[in-house]
Amino acid sequence: MVWTVGLLVVLCWLGFAFAVRERVIRPLQTIANMIAGLREGDFSIRARGASPDDSLGLAFLEVNALGETLRQQRLGALEATALLRRVMAEIDVAVFAFDGDECLRLANRGGERLLALAAERLLGRTAEELGLASCLRGDTTGVRELTFAGRAGRYGLRRSTFRQGGRPHALLVLTDVSQALREEERKAWQRLVRVLGHEINNSLAPIKSVAQSLQARVAAGAVAQPGGMDHAAGAAADLSTGLALIAGRAEALSRFMAAYARLARLPQPRLQPLDVDTWVRRVAGLERRLGVGVAPGAPVVIRADGDQLDQLLINLVTNAVDASLQTGGGVVVGWTKGDDHLDVWVRDDGPGISETANLFVPFFTTKPNGSGIGLALSRQIAEGHGGTLALSNRREGKGCEARVRLPL
Repeated sequence: MVWTVGLLVVLCWLGFAFAVRERVIRPLQTIANMIAGLREGDFSIRARGASPDDSLGLAFLEVNALGETLRQQRLGALEATALLRRVMAEIDVAVFAFDGDECLRLANRGGERLLALAAERLLGRTAEELGLASCLRGDTTGVRELTFAGRAGRYGLRRSTFRQGGRPHALLVLTDVSQALREEERKAWQRLVRVLGHEINNSLAPIKSVAQSLQARVAAGAVAQPGGMDHAAGAAADLSTGLALIAGRAEALSRFMAAYARLARLPQPRLQPLDVDTWVRRVAGLERRLGVGVAPGAPVVIRADGDQLDQLLINLVTNAVDASLQTGGGVVVGWTKGDDHLDVWVRDDGPGISETANLFVPFFTTKPNGSGIGLALSRQIAEGHGGTLALSNRREGKGCEARVRLPL
């Protein structure tokens, strides 16, 4: 009897152990195998019998969901990497990546073409050996004269940093801008020659015509004709008128060339502390034809070239007053301070801007006696200070608003 009971107890214990093994140990082993597969990068393994009715089944569901999420993320990463590789291979710029020791770790097809070497012959070599050491120093952006594979040219340079494997790397992008710059230079020369030719011809045509008339008058001996006190007086008057015209056109041509030289020779700004309130009120007080209102903003002091900014604001205020005098309106100057910039604005009640395409074209003007360099010079001054100049018609009423944005 004792042996029978003992045997039954042992059998029950074995049955319970096998049941526990099937219900607990095997699922835990399955979860461990799935986690090991995820760690190895195999996201295709899924557990069967996952059910939210018990704790182990819920664990199966969560591990299955984790595997699917990781599979989707890896698929997205692979697609993004493939797209990045395709873009880098197809773009017409040279891309290089250097590690902390300035050894090349990545080069696209543009880089291979630039250095005239295949990638396998480039990777691992230093920037000094590749002739790129100078590109890893100095300004991070700009245009430089560089020579590669015996060919010199101008290249747009952009350099930034990134980290890979916890170590800093340098990303270098070079763009051959020689052709584009030559094209822009050609267009600039064409515009320059066209403007100079137009103005010079406008001055030379009347000078030539008057000179020919005076030469013909002298050749005909009009001054020496008998009984010709009246003839002499008339000839003298013609000579005086002709010479005055020649002198006037020569002076106008001289002013034109001086204005062009002024645009071309604007010096670099000499930065000094400038109180904005004092600056704006000083310029507003210079205008005597019309009272210019001042809408003060927050007290602010900037570092700028006071003389150049005076010229800029004088040009804008003068234009605003000229426009407002046509309609009997007023002019207001003010400023607002942003987080990292200062906006100085000039608002008028004039007729507004009708021709926006040529606002900043040198020597384009709609004024009868305008020189056409005021706005071009003003924008050049603003950009020389790292800022911008924009003109637009006012939204809340008639007139125009000129806005100068300067960095703080």
